[in-house]
Order: sequence, then C-alpha cells, then structure tokens
Amino acid sequence: MSGDLGFRPKPEEEELKLKKQELQGLETKLVELELQLVGLRGEMSAFERLYLKRVGILYAELDEIEAQISELLARHDPGNLKAQGAAKEARARAEESRSGAGELAVGETRRFAPPPALKSLYREVARRIHPDLAVNEADRAKRQRLMAQANQAYENGDEGKLRAILEEYETSPEAVLGEGMGVDLVRVIRKIAQVKRRLAEIDTEMQQVMASELFELKKKVDEGARQGRDVLNEMASATQSQIGVRQSELKRVREHGKK
Repeated sequence: MSGDLGFRPKPEEEELKLKKQELQGLETKLVELELQLVGLRGEMSAFERLYLKRVGILYAELDEIEAQISELLARHDPGNLKAQGAAKEARARAEESRSGAGELAVGETRRFAPPPALKSLYREVARRIHPDLAVNEADRAKRQRLMAQANQAYENGDEGKLRAILEEYETSPEAVLGEGMGVDLVRVIRKIAQVKRRLAEIDTEMQQVMASELFELKKKVDEGARQGRDVLNEMASATQSQIGVRQSELKRVREHGKK
C-alpha cells in the first residue's frame, strides 16, 4: 500500500495559517517602521539640541535686545498704546526664546548613530513586546510601559536596559497565552487589526515630522554639509551681525532717553 493516509486541513486551520502568515509579515514591517520612527525622533532631537546650542541661543540674545529696545521706547512714550503692546509682545517672545534655548541647549550635543547590534536588539524587543500585539488590556498596559522604556533606552544607546526590558516581559504572566484554534484565530485577526492601526499611526507621525520647519532646516544643513558648507555656522554669523546692529540701536535709544 502506497501513499499517506492524511486528512485535508479544516477550513479554519487553513484560515488560521493564512492569517498567521499575514500577521508575521505585518509584524516584520511594524518592527522596521517602529525602528525608523524612534531613529527619526532621535535624529531630530539631537539636531534640535545642536541648533539651539549654536544658533538658538543667539536668537534668544537677539530677542532679548529687541525686547529691551521696545521696552525703552514704550517707557519714553507711555501714552502710545501701540508701543506698549509692542513691548509686551517683544518681552514674551524673548522669554519664550530664552526658555527654549535654556532647556535644550544645556546637554551634550551628540549625533544619533546607533550601532547595528543595538538596532538588531531593538528589533527583537519590539517584535516580542510591541503593545499592538497585546491579547488583553492588562497585557497592553504592560507592553506600553515597557515599549516606552525600550524607545528611551534605544535613544540613549543603553543595550543593557533593552535586554533587561525583554527579560522582564518574557518572564511576566502576560506572556503566557491561551490555547484553542478558535481563540487563536480571533486573537490573530485582532492582532492584525491592531498592527494595521499602529502602522497608520506611525506613517502619520513620520509625515508630521517631515513636514515640520525643523526637518526642513535639517535637510538644508545636511545638504550644505555635502557641499562643504556649515549652514548653522552661516546662520550663527548672520545672527551675530544682527546682534551687533541691534546693540548699537539699544545704546542709541538709552542715550536718547537720558536727554
């Protein structure tokens, strides 16, 4: 007697197999896009710190000079409502500039360039603990907390922390799943829906970042570097020149007020 006496898979078994294949492909795409997103965030954060350290503090200085000029002019002409309003606006702008430069330009300015090993580890962490792969609300809450920690650890280049996060989830009760074909099929279908929603969210966030003024400035700086130019240095030099001009004006206004 030849041949195997096997049985054709049941329709639900075939469907479960197809859904698992679909989910696997989506999960792979999700991990890659999540990596791109956290990398983009890190690059933009590092660039913002660099910009503020080299140019932003100069704009803050310029805004402070403009505020002092406006306030002196308003003081010299107390009945001029337009001058009073301009002085308040200039002061608010100066405070905002000083606050932004003070908060972000203090730390070390460094390029975000994670090594391949760290990228690989992050992919594995995201593949196993991503919140959109949760099976219930308790599991989702734990995954969200750990994923946020993983993103921060990745941006900080902390490989040890990433490994600790992965170990914490793997040994948690939420990592133990139920059994049964029907339950598995429903779970996979819901996971597919969750992953698709997250993919849409990532795409939206990345589009928002790439449409920002800061991203456009970074593109100009990167393009300038390829041409051998230091765009931030050019901006800083131009701002320094403006500061010199406005300092002369501030001195003139002060001397005029003493007469």
